[in-house]
Amino acid sequence: MLAKILSCATIGLDGVIVEVEVDTGPGKPQFIVVGLPDTAVQESRERVRTAIRHSGIRFPIGRVTVNLAPADIRKAGPAYDLPIALGVLQTFGTIDDDLSDALVVGELSLDGGVRPTNGILPMVSVAAREGLKRAFVPWDNADEAALVEGIEIYPVESLAALVRHLSGQAPIPPYAGKPIEINEQTISAAMDFKHVRGQEQVKRGLEVAAAGNHNVLLSGPPGTGKTLLARSLPTILPLLTRPEAIEVTKIYSISGLLPPAQPLVIERPFRSPHHTISYAGLVGGGSFPRPGEITLAHRGVLFLDELPEFGSQALEILRQPLEDRVVTISRASGAITFPANFLLVGAMNPCPCGYLGHPTRECTCSPMQITRYQKRISGPLMDRIDIHLEVPQVDYDKLSDDRAGEPSATIRERVEAARERQIARFKDSRALTNSDMSAREVQRYCRLDQASDALMRAAMQRLQLSARSYHRVLKLARTIADLAGSADIESHHLAEALQYRPKIVE
Repeated sequence: MLAKILSCATIGLDGVIVEVEVDTGPGKPQFIVVGLPDTAVQESRERVRTAIRHSGIRFPIGRVTVNLAPADIRKAGPAYDLPIALGVLQTFGTIDDDLSDALVVGELSLDGGVRPTNGILPMVSVAAREGLKRAFVPWDNADEAALVEGIEIYPVESLAALVRHLSGQAPIPPYAGKPIEINEQTISAAMDFKHVRGQEQVKRGLEVAAAGNHNVLLSGPPGTGKTLLARSLPTILPLLTRPEAIEVTKIYSISGLLPPAQPLVIERPFRSPHHTISYAGLVGGGSFPRPGEITLAHRGVLFLDELPEFGSQALEILRQPLEDRVVTISRASGAITFPANFLLVGAMNPCPCGYLGHPTRECTCSPMQITRYQKRISGPLMDRIDIHLEVPQVDYDKLSDDRAGEPSATIRERVEAARERQIARFKDSRALTNSDMSAREVQRYCRLDQASDALMRAAMQRLQLSARSYHRVLKLARTIADLAGSADIESHHLAEALQYRPKIVE
């Protein structure tokens, strides 16, 4: 007898329906799995055999052949344990329920329990998209699966419980899920701009960065608050929309980083990899490509502390994602594209010792050391950073002042108002924020009056701006105008945008 159970594989961030075909017949007792399975899938033979026995069900005697179709897609992970077990039991006649409209996913433990599985959200999403009516998922993944609308979710604790459900002895009720809202009350208040003393100019620059999704470089001596400012930046970004939260949750689900008690990511990601990170760890990769840090920072902030200490290859690979907002990883089996729409925040010291330009401490670096240190960041990468901010030493009076600064919630209101103007502006465009504007959109939305045009002409000659820098300054000025609620870019908006360029001549 032949049985077919529908399961799912993940390729990149998408799911692909997999038919688990099981056939039992006479012959020498064997358990064979074909269809490009990896080691974890091959090992499912022993897990399934033992789980069935511990569930009080006799394992069929004879030859068992399992085919995972389509056979040209590599199958990885233990998520096929439960569908394989159901296929075996269906061929043996233990269950006879029609499962043609159901997705089955789950890893089995030796005692027959069902363990949680990575990537449940994209799997159930593709099942709903393909018109399936039911999804049997591990109990611990039920909240995550319930985020998908249009499909009934059945949480499974054990193989025995699922068999009783399918035989009608003890039906499992559909799982409704818990309502999850994204609002200010559900966002963590551990970081807040009101706790940052001084640094008003830097906070203003970060507000502009948040409003238009512009990349930032913080430069200053040790202990001035660069890391604190960077960690506080997500608190002034607009709250995640529901589609954005689902998108980010898919990434974390596939990566195995979704906490069991948090089925939906409700806060913007903040990723801060160490400078010793590998190329694959930053960008993503592996035999079966997995998301890297730049994808884990999607819709959030990627913070690179001690930026010049990162490897040159890792830094240069950031250039393409910063422009295209995606990263494509090519392998012999094909290419996979991951989203990478993040706000880059880099932090660095002005020199190796960190005290160049410090008001009280003398720099011990030679001019050659300073030049070599600063040139670790290439010109093309610096060209892609819109806002360059110097973070000075904070004096005692500001540090000892008990008065709280402006809270993040207030700043976020201004940022959200600016983002709303951009959403209205780009409603018929692929751009989401001002930093995403194409050259044609810059020409359309960043027109300058006579005074601003004269200022820009002088800046081009004085700062030796490249064509890319020219467009980025205009995008930045457009964001500053949006924060001010101005329909046109005025000269003082452009002047502020030019102040965020590097102080050194490019």
